[in-house]
Amino acid sequence: MSMLVANCPRYGAERMTFDVNAEVHRSTEFGWLHRFEAFAVCRHCHKPTIFMIALTEVKLKDAVLKPGTIVKYPNSLNDIFKVERFISLRDVNIKKPPEHVTGDLKNAFVEGGACLSIECPNAAATMFRLCIDLLTRPLLPDPGDSAQPQPNAKQRRDLGLRLPWLFDNGILPEGLRELAKSIKEEGNDGAHAGNLTMEDTHDIADFTVAILERLVTEPARLKLAEERRAERRKPRPL
Repeated sequence: MSMLVANCPRYGAERMTFDVNAEVHRSTEFGWLHRFEAFAVCRHCHKPTIFMIALTEVKLKDAVLKPGTIVKYPNSLNDIFKVERFISLRDVNIKKPPEHVTGDLKNAFVEGGACLSIECPNAAATMFRLCIDLLTRPLLPDPGDSAQPQPNAKQRRDLGLRLPWLFDNGILPEGLRELAKSIKEEGNDGAHAGNLTMEDTHDIADFTVAILERLVTEPARLKLAEERRAERRKPRPL
């Protein structure tokens, strides 16, 4: 049985020793950075915790994938793994970002989903609003382009004012306008007064999903479909 040293979230103590009884492979990045969930029991309080651990030794990238390798590792797993965190309520039913959403948009959405999963509606709404803010700022016209209608300074700065301007000028799809009311009517209240309910934040989350799907997911899917179409019509060698 392998050993792991980590802070015990059940006992509240730092650098406790755990016996690792089971592991499950969760993901791989860069072709070698494997992450596992390790089921471990604290030797002091005898309570179990599931830790997310990440491989640090590239040379073991193939060996650790063999079933039972981690549980049977003869030394401390800390020699070859980094303890990233433990599995908690943040992992329960987290709202996932729509397909093809990446970068800062994805990070903001994931953080909002994590806050929503532990019923922190004001924090979740703040992150979903940030996601929409990041998405819509680039849609505004260049201030130096006199041929385009221009929003005023408040409309550029404030999300609740920017969205109606984008709808009124045909930059955002009209079909999303009704859902967008959650941002103007509840979003500002949550950010400043902290009085949002879970229902309010679910409305904001629904609009966030809808606008991401319309502006990010659908164009990406169409682009991929067009690339597949072009590939199918390439001349084939005889």
